[in-house]
Amino acid sequence: MASERLGEVISMKEEVIKKACSIAMKAHELPEKQLYLVEKNRGSSDVIFGFPGSWFISDWFSRSPFGEKKIDPHPPQFASLRSIGNDQVATVNEAFLTRFQAILPQLQNEVGKAVAERKQIVFTGHSSAGPIAVLMTVWFLENLEKFIKSDPSTSRMPPICVTFGSPLVGDFIFNHALRRESWSLYFIHFVMRYDIVPRVLLAPLSSLEPELKIILHFLNPKHTTPMPEPTEEASALYVTVMRNASSVGSHAACHLMGNTNKLSDTLLSFIELSPYRPFGTYVFCTGDRELVVVKNPDTVLQILFYSSQLSSEVEGPEIALRSVKDHLNYQSELQNLETKGVAHLDNLQGLPLSSNVGAAGLGLVLNNLGLTTRARLCLCAAGELEEQKWRNQEKINKKKIDIERGLLALEGYKTRCEAGRVSYYDAFKLSKDTDDFNANVKRLELAGIFDKIKEMLKRYELPDEFEGHREWIDIGTRYRRIAEPLDIANYYRHLKNEDTGPYLIKGRPKRYRYTQRWLEYALKISAGSSGESCFWAEVEELCLRTINMGLFEDVKAHILSLEKQVDKWVQDRELGDDIFFEDSTFVKWWKTLPQLHRSGSCIAKFINN
Repeated sequence: MASERLGEVISMKEEVIKKACSIAMKAHELPEKQLYLVEKNRGSSDVIFGFPGSWFISDWFSRSPFGEKKIDPHPPQFASLRSIGNDQVATVNEAFLTRFQAILPQLQNEVGKAVAERKQIVFTGHSSAGPIAVLMTVWFLENLEKFIKSDPSTSRMPPICVTFGSPLVGDFIFNHALRRESWSLYFIHFVMRYDIVPRVLLAPLSSLEPELKIILHFLNPKHTTPMPEPTEEASALYVTVMRNASSVGSHAACHLMGNTNKLSDTLLSFIELSPYRPFGTYVFCTGDRELVVVKNPDTVLQILFYSSQLSSEVEGPEIALRSVKDHLNYQSELQNLETKGVAHLDNLQGLPLSSNVGAAGLGLVLNNLGLTTRARLCLCAAGELEEQKWRNQEKINKKKIDIERGLLALEGYKTRCEAGRVSYYDAFKLSKDTDDFNANVKRLELAGIFDKIKEMLKRYELPDEFEGHREWIDIGTRYRRIAEPLDIANYYRHLKNEDTGPYLIKGRPKRYRYTQRWLEYALKISAGSSGESCFWAEVEELCLRTINMGLFEDVKAHILSLEKQVDKWVQDRELGDDIFFEDSTFVKWWKTLPQLHRSGSCIAKFINN
């Protein structure tokens, strides 16, 4: 049980939280044509942007079943919202994304002014305005460097996003990307214990109508006619949402606990689960003067389900109606933040499992949040999974010594080949000497290590931050550039292309694709543009296609493109001079090209010298 105040735990002033909540509620009253509310107080270092919510189902679900849409990678709207090695883009709610895109053009100049004034920018929203605040924050974080480049005097302060009763926005890749970029800490979500809205998108649209339509109308602060309390609709909505939340939570819990039974995966063939998952920091309001701060996204998902369970069937209608009314109570709940106790669920493996009535301290807080022994076991499993990812990284980090030895061995092999005026690619392809055999042993040892890393990344068994570590990006790039030419030599030496096809299409190991994507993402260059390690595969295929020089015109465009790339790669020191040795496969092939072409080639200067 933490003794700090909330502001200390989440590194945000409590006055700003209350002000953000006030503006988020006030934004709902804006006229239709006003897309956002901006609050600038003279002498304050904060600028708060609030967005109005929508109370129409079409602004929550663009289509059935869950209204999701993958981020468009061409061109990327949000370049960071992806898994780098696995090359998967995030999924977001399409209706929320559409509303964000409609607001952004009007907001950009206003945000630019705030940045120029060195203000702390806060994006906030209540209900369905929460996702708009989230997407605005991600957009700002993606473009922060552009603001700074245009005016170096501007502030580097990242924005803060505060939501109240927000529905979920994106899938697990959305969360994975924000954690990799170290952006998760900028997102704070307040959730009342029973508020149904943060859980709504765990259910498909087909099961929510028409109750959701009535509930949204009841919640709409602009509705002019008095409405009776929607008791029946609230009960039906509550049951539907919690049934679906149970399916999502149970499937996630199986993964957390390492369940190897394939039944849960088989069920996915018949039951489509919501793709949406939590991210950022959640602050759960227990309703008993306690706030519970949670940063682990797997833990948040379990709490979203377990904290709103019924103690008995008798309280069902009461809790169902409360789950709707609580959605409007954030401002009153947060009035006296200074007096509220704060529990920080950071040591998940040390949680008290018993839910005895006489519990005290953290146990009492968990009771107030309605977490049963089963729920606490799920939370412990979430903490254990997170710890296991860090233990996996520690194991991988210990392999750096072996990787360094292997790289030095291959680099030494390359140097020795060059001393004899032989490209190490050609030497390895012939493999006549003991030195070539030893290089092959090191190649295989390194392949085993990087294949293990690739498999862990594929299964998301390493911390989300792993692919953003500059040290591993550099190691991966160094490995790819020295080892992949040997893989290509081995591939064509054994004529695997005749059975399998071209190396680049059918034979390239994924370990090289992963490490190449790391570098391209870090340098913010287009996908596939760092293909220097595949140079020899391009040469081999061109050799095969130009055996009959009558085909030269058919591959001329390809040759010109390769020559242009080689010119750049050599000048950037990404390819070595050994490719231009007189007896290299590349030079021998290039000299078979028509004289007219060679005399005007951009790489003639290298070969002639």
